[in-house]
Amino acid sequence: MTLRSWTDKDIAPGGLDGLCVAVFGYGAQGRAHALNLRDSGVEAVVALRDGSPRGARAAADGMTVCAPAAAAQRADLVMLLVPDDAQPALYEEVLEGAMKPQAALVFAHGFNIHYRRISPRADLDVLLVAPKGIGDQVRSTYEAGAGVPGLVAVHQDASGDALARALAYASAVGHGRAVILGTTFADETETDLFGEQAVLCGGLTALAQAGFDTLVEAGYPPELAYFECLHEIKLIADLMYARGIAGMRESISTTAAYGDCTRGPRIIDAATRDTMRAILAEIRSGAFASELADELAAGRPALTRAQAEARAGALETVGRGLRRKMPFIGDESE
Repeated sequence: MTLRSWTDKDIAPGGLDGLCVAVFGYGAQGRAHALNLRDSGVEAVVALRDGSPRGARAAADGMTVCAPAAAAQRADLVMLLVPDDAQPALYEEVLEGAMKPQAALVFAHGFNIHYRRISPRADLDVLLVAPKGIGDQVRSTYEAGAGVPGLVAVHQDASGDALARALAYASAVGHGRAVILGTTFADETETDLFGEQAVLCGGLTALAQAGFDTLVEAGYPPELAYFECLHEIKLIADLMYARGIAGMRESISTTAAYGDCTRGPRIIDAATRDTMRAILAEIRSGAFASELADELAAGRPALTRAQAEARAGALETVGRGLRRKMPFIGDESE
């Protein structure tokens, strides 16, 4: 199936003229969206609670900062860029009663709509505008005159102009300079979660840890194991990002390429693929969302324990020591 796509040339200019956008949250994505909207000529305000440590930065950036309820009352579009787990309470306690009729509630990830953690008022447009890049990249590419790709979807069209609003917003933050792809809340949510769990985060971290452990158990120095199984991931990831898998293989040595083609399928074998299918089934059924809700309600014990174990492990201990000798990396956690 080919997704519908748009660029700026397909989108009528001025789609947000006369409208106010309230950006809730001022982390990396919130800051990028607010500044890009402003620089595109859109009236944008930042919604932050009193005493928020991010308020000073938003004000220094020249943004208008409002209390959440005031921002919701003022806005024609509300963009939620606070963490997924904070959104249901924010909607219930502030947005549901404060938003204008036929205003748009915009998400950057479909989780809370897809899994029905939020049930928006029937008179609201409910939109998805999901950047395919981190916040710093959304801002830096915009400043350079380009943009990162983005996804759009409509869950609820109360105004009759929901898709046009989503496209206008996506264009204003820079996605139309690259490509905007049409999707659904379900597809964006399920593919995003699967990518995080099976490949980008869960799969990659487990693979790096297992490789490190295998070399150290075999008697190799942990410093060498760290470089080979974690540090150099960026080198290969950058090649894949720029050139794809085939292009990456053409850019590395013949020895490395042959090892990739012949040994990779032994690591990601039929059993691993079966596990990936099981993980996807948990995502699609809602079992993962329910499990996550239980974890958060209990105070995040499994996540806290796993992070503490990782911090204390040999891979992290060796890595911290080596990263101190490489200031060009800029490890902000040190």
